[in-house]
Amino acid sequence: MSQKPLNTVVPDVYKLLENLSEGEPLPITEEALDETMASMKEAILHWATPRKRDTNFTLRMSNVGKPQRQLWFEKRDENGRGSVNGPTQIKFLYGHVLEEIVLMLVRMAGHSVTDEQKEVTVNGIVGHMDCKINGQVVDVKSASRFAFQKFQNGTLNADDPFGYLGQLAGYEKAEGTDGGAFLVINKENGELCMFEPDDLDKPNIDTTINSLKSNLELDTPPELCYTPLPDGKKGNMRLPKGCSWCKYKHECHKDANDGAGLRTFKYSTGYAYLTKVVAEPKVEEVL
Repeated sequence: MSQKPLNTVVPDVYKLLENLSEGEPLPITEEALDETMASMKEAILHWATPRKRDTNFTLRMSNVGKPQRQLWFEKRDENGRGSVNGPTQIKFLYGHVLEEIVLMLVRMAGHSVTDEQKEVTVNGIVGHMDCKINGQVVDVKSASRFAFQKFQNGTLNADDPFGYLGQLAGYEKAEGTDGGAFLVINKENGELCMFEPDDLDKPNIDTTINSLKSNLELDTPPELCYTPLPDGKKGNMRLPKGCSWCKYKHECHKDANDGAGLRTFKYSTGYAYLTKVVAEPKVEEVL
């Protein structure tokens, strides 16, 4: 029997839920509810159980798509990725729970969900895929409004600092499929989208992994992940957003500003990390 196309998933879920307003109960069974609750329990226990801290850097399917220079610094970071604060831990928790709720709704809307958390290996790199929906690899994400728009508008390939496209390509390689997608829920308003990237947007995962393995062994870091951008019209240059969140930005750009390193200025919209200062910004500099 042929599978339904992925682009029908979100409309079918919406239609299902909108029937609630018409007085129609959802077609949820005790068996389906038990399955969802078991998945939630497993997700919460996994979140709540600290893993033994491994100081050895490991390539995983979840990080092979990240910028290679960032991974080069991470591999040499003796302190690892650092601790995670309380609010972020809570964000991780409800993200896991939301993703299980989304899959419950997909099932209720009549779509097939299989291969949840299946372990796969590509070129020695291990990963665990979220699931398949209607026979295609699907990565389920919960996202802020800003991040959601990248999936909704199909612009992820232009701004993919976490390497989601590489991760999806790896799972597809392992499964021998090529029609994968991201099913994303906006954490702020509950909106859903199914983003099916074009083949050209996804990297060749074998080439990516081979290149990454080679570059991580270099004595000097690979080329910059992102090119600095103009900050105003007077010649100042700043880090793009993909660099701003990276913990290695100061080490990575230690040669900025003629060897003085990055200079950080506090604008009303947030911090700007300047690689070149021609005209002093008229805001506070954070030292």
